[in-house]
Amino acid sequence: MTHLIRGITEADWPEVVALEAEAYADTSFTEGEAALRSRAAAGSCFVLDLDGRIAGYALALPYPMFRCPDLTRAEQAAHCSTNLHLHDLVVTAPLRRRGLGSRMARHLTDAARTRGFRTVSLIAVAGKEPFWRANGYRAHHEAHVPAGYGSGAVYMSARITAVRKAS
Repeated sequence: MTHLIRGITEADWPEVVALEAEAYADTSFTEGEAALRSRAAAGSCFVLDLDGRIAGYALALPYPMFRCPDLTRAEQAAHCSTNLHLHDLVVTAPLRRRGLGSRMARHLTDAARTRGFRTVSLIAVAGKEPFWRANGYRAHHEAHVPAGYGSGAVYMSARITAVRKAS
């Protein structure tokens, strides 16, 4: 199986939207195509392409530390920040626990490093804090996380230099 992490194309959007719906089917996190596109336009989005099939995606955008996108509306404008906020990273359920999420996280960190960002932040939802901690992120339990991210959601960040380079 050949896997490639690449930038998103127009043809990828239907599969990205389907992956988001699959990943968050039992939650209130599904944002839909318009919101996802608005966040991608403000930042960067890439997909995990496995033999021509989209098996995952990551969507990140510049956002000030300790702030995050409002899940109830589309992104209005790009933010100027030295922090890149990973808004969403999804791997299709059948391929989880194979290291692909970590590989995508390292790809994002490398891209952030190349673009001059100093930190990467995210909101760990649905019990994913241990995954992100294992990938070099630290929790900021004191940070306010909007209720829309669910109970137990945790704001986390990593300094670009603290996250190991992809090998």
